[in-house]
Amino acid sequence: MITGGERRQATCSGRFSPRRLVNWIDFLQQVEEWIPQDVERVYTVLDNLTMHRAVDVLLFNLAYPRWEFVFQPTYAAYLNLIEPWWKTLKSLALKGRRFESWHEVEEAMQKATAYWNAHKHPYVWGRRRRQQPRRKPGIAQLPKVA
Repeated sequence: MITGGERRQATCSGRFSPRRLVNWIDFLQQVEEWIPQDVERVYTVLDNLTMHRAVDVLLFNLAYPRWEFVFQPTYAAYLNLIEPWWKTLKSLALKGRRFESWHEVEEAMQKATAYWNAHKHPYVWGRRRRQQPRRKPGIAQLPKVA
């Protein structure tokens, strides 16, 4: 959250709700009530989920003009930091395992999170660079002229 040129981190907590438009609008309304009225601008970075671009969201934006929705570029999932976080957590906790109960899933997630926190390091933001092997010279190689 940025207010008057100064950045403030905002955190929200709440009960899990299914991913539906009515719940999204309700969540935005709760955040609107939570943010102090002296905050002039509220920037919200969103992915391109259809629900984030619905008419009801536009109506919310018209009712609360201090909100500005910023959408990530299409096909740029690497900019969404939650995606690599989920990928790492799933590979640490869930990959190749079978669970008999929900309690076992929760326990695996807690252990994976504890492991990850114990082995923390700075996150490198951006698209993963893939190593490409050097091409060997082929038939079309030009002769070297000295």
